[in-house]
Amino acid sequence: MSFQAFKLHNLFHTTRKPTSNLVKISPILEMARENSPYIHIERTLLIIKPDIINYADKIEELILQKGFLIIQKRRVHLTPEQASEFYAEHYGKIFYATLIAYISSGPIEVLVIARENAISILRELIGPQNAFKAKATAPESLRAIYGTDDQQNGIHASDSFTSAEKEIRFFFPDMVVAPISVRLAAKDYLVRNVNPTLLKGLTELCKQKPKDPVLWLADWLLENNPNKPHPIDMVTS
Repeated sequence: MSFQAFKLHNLFHTTRKPTSNLVKISPILEMARENSPYIHIERTLLIIKPDIINYADKIEELILQKGFLIIQKRRVHLTPEQASEFYAEHYGKIFYATLIAYISSGPIEVLVIARENAISILRELIGPQNAFKAKATAPESLRAIYGTDDQQNGIHASDSFTSAEKEIRFFFPDMVVAPISVRLAAKDYLVRNVNPTLLKGLTELCKQKPKDPVLWLADWLLENNPNKPHPIDMVTS
């Protein structure tokens, strides 16, 4: 096997070490719309609060069904001091002490999720802050389904890009939260220059059924690379 084939073989076999926070990373190009030259993928923060933590799996499934990607998540139990820091903007308000006691009463599930217009779409999905109002005006929202009252509403979500940036950094300090611009030119490039050769290789792979399919495909791609220089094109020194 040539050194180039060996490198390509390793590329196809590349894996990532699992981490407790990394859940799902999907190619952003899959979210690109055909009628838009580019889209902005926003990241936002979602917290499943202590009283409905047992419904976390169902809520995450719904989030995925609504077109969000779960980028990272973690389950933590905030101390009252940590909760006070997170909700510092509410300090001095009449509900502040109750809020801190509530959010620090048990473990919470914290998720960073992403999609186009993630912040506004998630806010609509969770419904009004007061669970009573949510039940009356948005009965299918998450707060209507899982919330109890204006305090124990079950769900927290960032209300702006500024809030999302601050809140994500609170739980995931190393994460980049700026919107991602994705141009369809990248998708077009793959369609024109990669897919035709790759599909031919995969078709031939299915016919041959080699013992090591990845190594076979790596060698086939190197051998059938349409951009491979011919001897007449090569420059010798």
